[in-house]
Amino acid sequence: MSKKTIYETLGIKHVINARGNQTLLGGSLLPEKVQIDMEEASLHFVEMQELLNKSGDYIANILGTESAYITSGCAAAITLSTAACMAGTDENKIGKLPDTTNMKNEILIQNLQRYRFDRCFTLAGGKLVEFGNSYKTTKEDLQNSIGDKTAAIAYVLNTDITGNMLSLNDCVKIGRKHNIPVITDSASQIYPLDYFKNNAQTPDLACFGAKYFGAPHSSGIVAGKKDLIEAVKSQGFIAYHHDGGLAYGRAMKLDRQEIVGVVSALTAWFSLNHEDRLLSYDKKIETIQSYINGINGVKSEVLQVKRFYGSTLKVNIEPKIIGKTAKQIAKELDEGNPRIWVYAESDPKNLSIDAKKLLTDAETIAINVHTLNESEEEILGERLKQILS
Repeated sequence: MSKKTIYETLGIKHVINARGNQTLLGGSLLPEKVQIDMEEASLHFVEMQELLNKSGDYIANILGTESAYITSGCAAAITLSTAACMAGTDENKIGKLPDTTNMKNEILIQNLQRYRFDRCFTLAGGKLVEFGNSYKTTKEDLQNSIGDKTAAIAYVLNTDITGNMLSLNDCVKIGRKHNIPVITDSASQIYPLDYFKNNAQTPDLACFGAKYFGAPHSSGIVAGKKDLIEAVKSQGFIAYHHDGGLAYGRAMKLDRQEIVGVVSALTAWFSLNHEDRLLSYDKKIETIQSYINGINGVKSEVLQVKRFYGSTLKVNIEPKIIGKTAKQIAKELDEGNPRIWVYAESDPKNLSIDAKKLLTDAETIAINVHTLNESEEEILGERLKQILS
């Protein structure tokens, strides 16, 4: 009798993930070297403050920033960065958060950049203040919004930035003129590598999700100016013990394995042959297409996307011929064994920006292959063929 996996012991069917690095599905797959390094880290205790400081120095050297700090995800990086801009290293202020009475607590954000995760800028007591309108933002809009209570400027860095939005460079230039730091949510903006570095170097505090480059799901990075990173550290879970300031980030704890996992994964990301990586995704897409090509009522196309995974497979369904909508097909995929998750018409809150662009009607399925394990593209292709035929 074969030994049960831990998921089988718990009565859980694992999921073939054709969506991407979603929180709903556990975020990331760890490369073998990252797993090995994390297992090695688990064998010994270390002084955590030293580990955080030296891992931050290591990451800053890779990204070309003054300093860096590993956090428990991108959301935590944003929250701690906001706390740092409001409370600095003042123990009395740190201990009062999220009560920001008598502190600079306003975080400026473009109306055009309001999004679901801007909540993270408010968790430590920040108050979001919009500038600009739903059509356009100007430099004057930002200038006129800066006041005595302004603590920081929030900037959401993604592929949807348009000419109507104020650029990151403009926000940084205006912010520095008034000594106001800019915090970016740069979660998955990690490729090309020069673009990754620029995204880390341009703002005062840049926040990334480490899951996107193969680190544990519950890990992230904030990189930027040394004095501000020191203030971020003063909000962290270790500071609660060292500084006596009752740091707000006490609940955002990391273990030593996760910290080592970020270092290992980032090292690998900057030494990887990314042309081969992207070609491997193209081959997986071709494999899936080979199963469904020629099926009446089904058309597929490969769309290039401005994301680190490069391309997405879009499958268009004609329900009158197939007898099912895309949403029904996605439901059948999910109800099989193993479960398979693809993008289809569903709760828009759970869709990525790119998926929202693709799923313009009820007859489209979108498939991302960069989170598939080896040979899972064949399982997905076969199952799709069965359902669509």
